Amino acid sequence: MTAPDHTGPAGRLRIDLPRLPAPGALYRRALLGALPGTGGRRRPDVPAVELGVAGVPVDPAHLADYDRVCGFRLADRLPATYLHVLGFPLSLRLMTAPEFPIPLTGVVHVANRITVRRPVEVGETVDFRTYAENLRPHERGRQLDVVLVGSVAGEEVWRGVSTYLGKERGAGGGPRPDRGDRPTPPAASAHWRVTPRVGTDYARVSGDHNPIHTSRLGARLFGFPRPIAHGMWSKARCLAALEGRLPEAYTVEVAFKLPVPLPSTVAFSASSIGGSWDFGLHDARQGRPHLVGTVR
Repeated sequence: MTAPDHTGPAGRLRIDLPRLPAPGALYRRALLGALPGTGGRRRPDVPAVELGVAGVPVDPAHLADYDRVCGFRLADRLPATYLHVLGFPLSLRLMTAPEFPIPLTGVVHVANRITVRRPVEVGETVDFRTYAENLRPHERGRQLDVVLVGSVAGEEVWRGVSTYLGKERGAGGGPRPDRGDRPTPPAASAHWRVTPRVGTDYARVSGDHNPIHTSRLGARLFGFPRPIAHGMWSKARCLAALEGRLPEAYTVEVAFKLPVPLPSTVAFSASSIGGSWDFGLHDARQGRPHLVGTVR
């Protein structure tokens, strides 16, 4: 990292990196830090630091690979979820710092909100910055938001907010979810067979090699009987189903409910009112919700 050059918004110390980090090395560091006696001392709050990197190009071959894995048409315009993948190594660097309040191993991605201010095209280079905020209690631990902002020529064009839950023993004090009757899922407009290859293919194009998505043994170590699909693959696949029907500027927000086990069959549903969309993924047989989302 280069030396911090200024103080950013909200008093955060800005640190500019010369290039995007390598995700593989960061995951290895996170796994090593999870071993007994090797982890650093966690902060009780979010670090007042912001990481940045400038001039990140879009590789057309990588974009095409991502489009195929997620179901988008091949095009020069970037899907809304692609900039999350492009800038993810920067956020990963933030989250794998020894003092980060929630350890990366075992963290659960519970929600994601993306705001597209204008479309981004192949050929444009993107400046990214990332920071964490809003650490708060949850009935199963603590959760926080990791913000990733993409700008082109000084103009913010994209913003993503990922909410992560760190499970902790003896947690409490946060809001409890509504445990009432589960509503009947809406009628499905499509059924998708999700195979184990989805986990390995999305790991390859996203750089997110968390073993809960790619390894049966890795999934079992974290309490899953078999690997589960990446939440951001599920969100991207839903947006791909709405491709061509979305405005040029919008906010798409999803809550990740129950994991999508690999393999499984999911039911996609979507409805539109006045240009806005409500959509979701449910288990095709039992109707359990995997994802619920909106486009506004």
